[in-house]
Amino acid sequence: VDNISFKIHEGEIVGLLGPNGAGKTTTIQMLLGTTSKTSGEIKYFGKEFEKHRSEILQEVNYASAYTRMPWNMTVWENLMVYAMLYQVKEPKKRIEMLLQQFEMAKYAKQPIRELSSGQTTRIILTKAFINFPKLLLLDEPTASLDPEIAVSVRRFLVKQQQKYRVGMLFTSHNMAEVTEVCDRVIFLRKGKILAEDTPEGLAKSIKVCTVRYKIDGKETTVKIKEEEIALFLKDLAKQEIKYDEISIDKPTLEDYFLSQSKEENGLGES
Repeated sequence: VDNISFKIHEGEIVGLLGPNGAGKTTTIQMLLGTTSKTSGEIKYFGKEFEKHRSEILQEVNYASAYTRMPWNMTVWENLMVYAMLYQVKEPKKRIEMLLQQFEMAKYAKQPIRELSSGQTTRIILTKAFINFPKLLLLDEPTASLDPEIAVSVRRFLVKQQQKYRVGMLFTSHNMAEVTEVCDRVIFLRKGKILAEDTPEGLAKSIKVCTVRYKIDGKETTVKIKEEEIALFLKDLAKQEIKYDEISIDKPTLEDYFLSQSKEENGLGES
């Protein structure tokens, strides 16, 4: 990570994106204090992290699809330990509410080892909300979830943001998910911030649309710059090409991500 600087405002969900090795995990590790920074400062709620670490960590939480919890302990036992660590008032009530929210109440007495990866991820997310955090660090929180459960988790995250003004730093390889939940996106490449904008703003910046058309049932897909679409359609008409159907899709965040990955690998347009 090289000289990056950003803020997360109260109640804002910020996406942290970039190809593998861009510095996303290192950034989160520094924010958690598990990796030491070599320079600069980290502040939470106006306080320096190094000076107020214990106090700050009581108001922050973290969840990742790759986190491991004690396997031989039950779901309830795990969550009760975290509730005690965070000094949660009425922990039983809080745990019951969260288990209901994440549709995991019936698994409360099961050891973690008996859960599927998706179920374990939901328990990790339950843990992340146990202390009523002001800021959540979420590293691919829906990576191992079924699509239906992932949708309910995203809705829950947005609800927490709106109701309790929880700030979130969110990494994901699902660009549609990032577009849905994030207010702003920070794109890292080789440890530096390459771009920072809304998901829609980053998508628009590449100015390339996807044109799909069918001829005799065979679909063709081409990427065309916005300003060249009219000329492309005119050429089709000139050649008297009769297509069954045609659609023009505006650029997406995924298009932006792929374009930057190609540039990094030297595969961009010359």
